[in-house]
Amino acid sequence: MKGLCNFIIKPNGDRYNNKKKIGDKELILNVEIFHHQYVNREAVVLETPIVNNTEIKKGDIIIVHHNVFRRWYDIRGKEKNSKSWLRKGTYIVYEDQIFAYKRNNKWKALKEYCFVKPIKSYDKFTEQREQPLMGVVKYIDKNNNIKKEDLIGFTPHSEYEFIIDGQRLYRVLTNSITIKYEYQGK
Repeated sequence: MKGLCNFIIKPNGDRYNNKKKIGDKELILNVEIFHHQYVNREAVVLETPIVNNTEIKKGDIIIVHHNVFRRWYDIRGKEKNSKSWLRKGTYIVYEDQIFAYKRNNKWKALKEYCFVKPIKSYDKFTEQREQPLMGVVKYIDKNNNIKKEDLIGFTPHSEYEFIIDGQRLYRVLTNSITIKYEYQGK
């Protein structure tokens, strides 16, 4: 079965990433279904759309929006699946709900997005552990001016946190990048 304009996917693992292995024990970090921080954002592409021209292929690992696998409660308190739910273990998503894909162990950001690694703050007089609105580009779309490992600045409130391969990164729209720092002292 193929979707006309949407991808058919399944979670890469469970719906939620709320467990952590410590030694031979498993620790449950969260039991509530409404926290987006614990929703799994990695998926495997089962089928690509029929009419959409996309870089993503069947079998790719993708990073999706946090509401794709999320469950929620309606006004009567009944637990429901997201609107992306198709049937047990299968979901449908549009391309605008996908931010990056992995093929041959390499992540690539989709058009209009980049993923930025925050940098540590070098200011001794602040309580912030990271330099605000700055970071190093890890994954980027085919933008001509910005490249991987560039130090950039971006607009306030344009970043959204993701965990990709165990590393915390910010997803930033490429048009929200305000500066590419040429001098990279410190």
